[in-house]
This record gives sequence, C-alpha cells and structure tokens, in this order.
Amino acid sequence: MSDARFSALDWTDEEDRLGFFGPDSVTWRVHADPVYSVGGLRALLLQALHPVAMDGVARNSVFREEPWQRLTTTAAYVDTLTFGTRREAVRVVRRVRGIHRRLGGTEETTGRSYRVDDPDLLLWVHCAQVDSLLDVARRAGVVDDEEADRYVAEQVTAAELIGVDAADAPDSVAALADYFARMRPQLAVTPAARDAWRFVVVPPMPRWVQVLTPARPAWGSLASLAVATLPPWARRLASLPGFAVTDTAATAALRAFRTGLLALPDRARLSPIVRAGLERTAA
Repeated sequence: MSDARFSALDWTDEEDRLGFFGPDSVTWRVHADPVYSVGGLRALLLQALHPVAMDGVARNSVFREEPWQRLTTTAAYVDTLTFGTRREAVRVVRRVRGIHRRLGGTEETTGRSYRVDDPDLLLWVHCAQVDSLLDVARRAGVVDDEEADRYVAEQVTAAELIGVDAADAPDSVAALADYFARMRPQLAVTPAARDAWRFVVVPPMPRWVQVLTPARPAWGSLASLAVATLPPWARRLASLPGFAVTDTAATAALRAFRTGLLALPDRARLSPIVRAGLERTAA
C-alpha cells in the first residue's frame, strides 16, 4: 500500500470519517442491500473454480474445520473495508496481507507453486466478488447500468488495498466481462472446489440448530439462490442442471427475497459494522 491515498498522513479527518467509499458511493448501496448476502455466497462458489486460488483456501484456511468462522471473518473484512473509517480499513487490510505473505503451496492438478498473495490470485478473488455482488444487485434492481460501471470503478480501490495493481483491475462492466472471458479456459471443478461447494450449500450445523431452528431451510434457500445466480458457464462447468428459465426464475426469487428482508428493521439485517458506518456518517 505505497500509494499516498492509503496513508493516514495524507488524509483529512473528514476523509477518514467517510472511509474509502463514503455514503454517496454505489459501493455503499450495493453492500448494504439485503441481496448482498446472496452475492457473497455466489462469490465463494465462483472463486472456488480457480484451481490454484481454491487450493490456497483448502490448504491454508479454517474453512473445512470452521466454515462459519471463515464466512463471518470474510464478511467482517468486506464490511470494514466498505463502511469503516480509512484507518480501520487499512488496519484490517494489513492484517490480512500479513497472513497472506506467509502462505502458499503447490496445486496438484496444475503443478503450480504459488503464494496466496500472488497478484493474479488476488485479482481473481477480487473480480469474482465484484461480479457476484454486482450481478445480484443489478438483477434485484438496486443499480442501473451507469451505476454498475461506477461500482466496478469504485472497487479498483479495494483491489489496490489488497495488493492488486490498479492497472490490472477492471474498471467497467465491459472490462470485467473481458477478464472472465480470458480466465474461463483456466477454470475447473477440482475435488477441493467440490468440497467447498458442498460446504457452502450444505454447511455443517449442530443437530439442535437443525431440529429446533429454521436455520437449515433458511440457509438452503439462500444457498440455492446463490447457485442459481451463477453465470450459465459456471453452472455448466459444475455439471449443474440449467434450463432456459433458470435465470428468469432466479431473478424473480431474488427480488422476492429482497422484498421480504427489506421489511425487517435495520438491526436485524445489517451487521454492527455496517450500522456503525451509517451512524457515523449520518450527518
């Protein structure tokens, strides 16, 4: 993070208070919307299709042993990066980058030796997240085409913070689509990817939670939406059934899901980090 924009010495107090995006950004609107949760799961499924990036997760994270810890940690990272002050965002980014620098391995199907912080792997994770969060937001009517381009451009800052060169990060919807077109020949459903998909779609839950709460069917609905909103090429790669009406039905279900959650109070659907950011900038 050598760019001056990422140094507290070059921020005003007001810039720090507003964070790297601010309440007027498309990023805030997308990341505070109820469909964000669907996009987050879609991102995990899409990220798993890169054999080397998936190996990094399988080899070096607690996803298999503590899937809930991994999900909550990832969500807290994105929430802090988006809604935290600049100091809070940089603090969490430095923690993550410090961990990444120590991790690596060799992926069996490709034979590639890698470090988790290799720029191309960071770029893949970034683009899969941006594409997923934006896709569900567009389907749900949260943003229009012009705002979609603004969102992708705003997210270049997130890519830079985690270690991607700004020149390599897509800055428009068209550039993002071009990136995925170039990447598709490299993607595959490895055994590690299938395990990851299984954990996302049917995560382990204590028996009492499954029996005494609606957690299992609720999660099943959320995960099914995430799978249904994946790009058709990704569903085909995973040998999932797909019909001509799949995308239309997924969009309708996504809008219904959003309408239901919008009826809930903010405290029930927004994380403490998001609420703190909204309160801090309310003036």
